[in-house]
Amino acid sequence: MNLGLKNDEVNIVPFSEEWIKEFSRVRKEIHQSTNISEDRIVHIGSTAIKGMMAKPILDILVAVDDLTTVDISIINGLKSIGFLRLRVQRPNEIVFAKFADQTYQVKTHYIHLVEFEKELWKDLIFFRDYLNANEKSREEYLNLKLDYIKKHSTGVNAYTDHKEKFVKSIFKKRTGQKK
Repeated sequence: MNLGLKNDEVNIVPFSEEWIKEFSRVRKEIHQSTNISEDRIVHIGSTAIKGMMAKPILDILVAVDDLTTVDISIINGLKSIGFLRLRVQRPNEIVFAKFADQTYQVKTHYIHLVEFEKELWKDLIFFRDYLNANEKSREEYLNLKLDYIKKHSTGVNAYTDHKEKFVKSIFKKRTGQKK
């Protein structure tokens, strides 16, 4: 299984069942190194959507009760299995990444540390579940990705921006808001 992309690289590859196996392996590692309950360690993102082409980076949602009081043992536990906290600033989220080697050039996994059962937790899981259940939306999302990839091979932030309107429209379906 080939996981990983360089810093600003954007590429998508065909779905792989190996992503599911890798998530299960890493979930156990996270649980053992942090004592976070396995039901608070969830596979999200495109690698968790059956048949979806995706960037070859595993996205893992990990929940704690309160982000403002994250125990240092959790951060040290994640570090002990190769996850380093990134300087990325996102509301209601702390981001960690695992790298292919000590050069720190190729990211293979992300952890999105969020608060359990809060809005971001619910949105990210709903997005995954909605796309897994809705073929038309899955195809629309894939076409958005392919549209960007046809024109660009870099620009992670621009790639994310390119998909943002679609992603937010799915989030709104969870709460019943109009688009």
